[in-house]
Amino acid sequence: MHDIAVIEDPAAAEASLDPMRARLLAELAEPASATMLAARVGLPRQKVNYHLRALEQHGLIELVEERRKGNVTERVMRATAASYVISPAALAAVRPKPSEQPDRLSARWLLAVAARLVQDVGALITGADRAKKRVATFAMDAEVRFASAGERAAFAEELASTLTDLVSRYHDESAPGGRAHRVVLALHPSVTPAGGDETGNP
Repeated sequence: MHDIAVIEDPAAAEASLDPMRARLLAELAEPASATMLAARVGLPRQKVNYHLRALEQHGLIELVEERRKGNVTERVMRATAASYVISPAALAAVRPKPSEQPDRLSARWLLAVAARLVQDVGALITGADRAKKRVATFAMDAEVRFASAGERAAFAEELASTLTDLVSRYHDESAPGGRAHRVVLALHPSVTPAGGDETGNP
């Protein structure tokens, strides 16, 4: 089981968004049969089997083992990942396009960049899984509390300047065998569990 998987197929995304199927995916973090799941979610076993077939068809769950119980063969299933992210590729016709009207101060442009990040990394993970390889990535996640809007702006400008300097020093357009990498930096207010930002504003 993977820690996280990216759903790129529209039909698989549709299947995963059904509330009961999402519940079954969560329950199948640990292997279980339709009979076991039926007792947990309060549905008839036949109805649970219907949902399980749909999830299995789209590669969201997998067979772990088959157990013989009298005249019945019980299939034990497990989710293929502990959690899932739906790629913008599943909504190809309406996915965001960061190349259109780029504005580093726009929250919506930041969202478009983040969506592209999910799509690109998801595609890399899918390809690496097929090739049984790892993807060379690096990420940082930090939180900073600014005393004022002015300090936040100064921080953003220094961050941009530092990144521009690093890119200019390491970028080699003519390097034989070189491979382009995308660097994404983002700065946004922290979000509390209640859904507001750190000041309590929505």
